[in-house]
Amino acid sequence: MDLTVTAPEREGFFLVEIDRFQGPLDLLLHLIRTQDIDIFDIPISRITDQFLQAIKSLDPTDLDGAGEFLEMAATLIHIKAQMLLPRPVEDEEEDPRAELVRRLLEYEQIREITQRLRAAEADRGRRFGKGYIPPRPKKSLMELPLETTWDEVFAAALEVEMPPPRRVDHRVTTRLVTMEEKAVIILAQLKTNAKIKFSELLKDFRERSHGVMTFLAGLELTRRRVLFLRQARPFTELWLYRRDDVEADEMDPMDADHMSDDGVTRDDA
Repeated sequence: MDLTVTAPEREGFFLVEIDRFQGPLDLLLHLIRTQDIDIFDIPISRITDQFLQAIKSLDPTDLDGAGEFLEMAATLIHIKAQMLLPRPVEDEEEDPRAELVRRLLEYEQIREITQRLRAAEADRGRRFGKGYIPPRPKKSLMELPLETTWDEVFAAALEVEMPPPRRVDHRVTTRLVTMEEKAVIILAQLKTNAKIKFSELLKDFRERSHGVMTFLAGLELTRRRVLFLRQARPFTELWLYRRDDVEADEMDPMDADHMSDDGVTRDDA
């Protein structure tokens, strides 16, 4: 906030803009610091007159803002009256300005802290982006002397119990699905139908191996020109079509001479 006052209107008074100040303490502290007045020895009469002169430009419709300034003006007038009127002997050691000085010092300290935090925020914003968290420094690894003896290590090793061995049974299951069987099923279906869906061949089977072997059998029959496969587009239903120039019952493409036991065909040399 810019606290620079304009040219003096007349001696002893300052022409200030109230909107530039955040409150009555800000204005009062500005009047004291601008005139280089000792805050512990405030000429309360002069400061009161300057403060009253400054708040004449208050907006009468702004009751909240004007109320704070009027309250401070009443406090200054009260302190001024206390210093002018005679006081009892027991109250002479107490300065009526003490409470006001304490409030001004607290406000000045808070304002200085605020300005430093804003400067630190602006400096950090120029160097880092929002949300930046500096990495934590790694702890230095210190070499510690080994205080354990080998006898203690050996004794601790003897106390370690080995876990009981687990019995792992490795079971090998025989393959019950062969490509020859799937080829027979495909040819049997194509004897009565000119085409068949691939999913129809698998509706009675749940294991994945049946689907794999059925697909391999269809590829082998296609290679031997017994049938052909057709798919409208990727990931749609696969159809198996019978070739009209080949009778399905006359073809036996999965004979033992061309098919091994594991379902992989082999050609004669």
